[in-house]
Amino acid sequence: MIEPHAPAPPGSPPSWGGPRGPEAPARLPVRPAIGRFLVLAGVFVCAACGLVYELELVALASYLIGDSVTQASVVLSVMVFAMGVGSLAAKRLRGLAAAGFAALEATLALVGGSSAMLLYAVFAWTGGWGGLWADGPRVLLVAFALAIGVLIGAEVPLLMELIQRVRRQDPGGAVADLFAADYVGALVGGLAFPFVLLPFLGQLTGALLTGTVNAVVGAALVLGLFRRDLTRRARWLLLTANAVVLALLATATVLADDFERAARHAVYGQDVRVAVRTDVQEVVLTGDADGRPLDLFLDGRLRVRAGDERRYHEALVHPAMNGPHARVLVLGGGDGLAVREVLRHPGVRRVDVVALDPGLARLARHDPGLSTLNAHAYGDARVRLVTGDAFHRLRSTPSATYDVVISDLPDPGITASTKLYSQEFYGLLRRVLAPDGRLAVHAGPVAARPQAFWTVDATLRAAGLPAVAYRVGARDPGAAPGPGRAAADLRAPRGWGFLLAARTAPALRLDPAAPRPRTLTPDSLARDAREAARTRVPGLPPSTLVHPRY
Repeated sequence: MIEPHAPAPPGSPPSWGGPRGPEAPARLPVRPAIGRFLVLAGVFVCAACGLVYELELVALASYLIGDSVTQASVVLSVMVFAMGVGSLAAKRLRGLAAAGFAALEATLALVGGSSAMLLYAVFAWTGGWGGLWADGPRVLLVAFALAIGVLIGAEVPLLMELIQRVRRQDPGGAVADLFAADYVGALVGGLAFPFVLLPFLGQLTGALLTGTVNAVVGAALVLGLFRRDLTRRARWLLLTANAVVLALLATATVLADDFERAARHAVYGQDVRVAVRTDVQEVVLTGDADGRPLDLFLDGRLRVRAGDERRYHEALVHPAMNGPHARVLVLGGGDGLAVREVLRHPGVRRVDVVALDPGLARLARHDPGLSTLNAHAYGDARVRLVTGDAFHRLRSTPSATYDVVISDLPDPGITASTKLYSQEFYGLLRRVLAPDGRLAVHAGPVAARPQAFWTVDATLRAAGLPAVAYRVGARDPGAAPGPGRAAADLRAPRGWGFLLAARTAPALRLDPAAPRPRTLTPDSLARDAREAARTRVPGLPPSTLVHPRY
């Protein structure tokens, strides 16, 4: 049975924070109703800040380490566990709730606000060390999740104590009010992160600003509303601590742009020429000046290397163009390089490109280096660009619309791509293909990840599209991108794997009437198919939307 609170007996020892015991009503500078509203407003703001920290760590887990459900699950589960630990630990601070809450918010503001910058710094300057530090960024990420979770979890018991100090009420009503403000604040923070902070301020400045708001609100609530519960010395200590935290956060905010440029150079080298954050991803172009080859990175993953991209795009496109190819659909390929290869074939009347990121397509159209590399493909009158999600686009596409579909999509090992390698997705592609149409799929590196590659093959077959496999090795060992985001993985693995599929088993040949590819011959294509076949992993189940297997 939960016993009701009772007034502290005469002579009970005072709390550390001031001359009155924890059960005595607070001596507020405002009426209790206004004081209660201010506490709930503080709960609202602190909850919003806490959820921003949580989402920031999840985003960093995907961006810095690798886009996977595992990374997000680890961050969230560690934070929820740590919140329970923090709630238990805060029971010991109930007697000094005001001072404890102010100190807690200052610490949380500093740790949460600086977490993005510190994690990015560790990733940029130490992510490629290897050895014992190979998992250093992951360990630090978990450590931040644990620390922030403990601090967030400790807020609720202390806020519960503060709201009861304003005006005592039944525990059920107090809990309902507290959690209502907490959940509404979490909603606002959850919406502010993707729609305001991330697009307008970026991760670094957004986190620092959130920490600043957190510190200001925590200090204002305690020093403005509960200052009579604190000794003079405690008030000065809290003022000094918050001033230091705010100064550190402000300094970091001023230096954020310079820091980001330095960290980007540490990750990509000194040849960064273009670095933009679109609505979808970070796009970085390096080189293409003074004879240096152009590299294109999307969210830190190497997607194009000018010195070797032709081997990839010719292998992806040319085998699929052997046959009718008047109507072609390119999925992904916003850089325009697959479209370049399609347009080399006579008889092409229309090329539809479905790309997720309009910002990348604009860059491919207007950037001098990238537009030269794609032979100004987007300037061709036969090319029509549509931006949006390929899955939803296919659902509204009429049957038998295309003779050829080129799937130039990110590696299936990236979580966001798994639905584009599912049986349901390939079922949609089968429907939009003409009866004698062909589908070419980039399926990841067959040598480095054979199980994922052959799972794509099994998924195609389950959708009624038998396929033939082939691979192409990269001349430059740093040319073939993989799903990893760690700095040590930016230039791995060593080649690409492809699948050519159709309603009936297709023949893997080049179109004799088409211009001869520069890097591909009939003999090399047959050899590549034999090498890929030797890696086959039999008996794999297909991947579906509800059961992704990559």
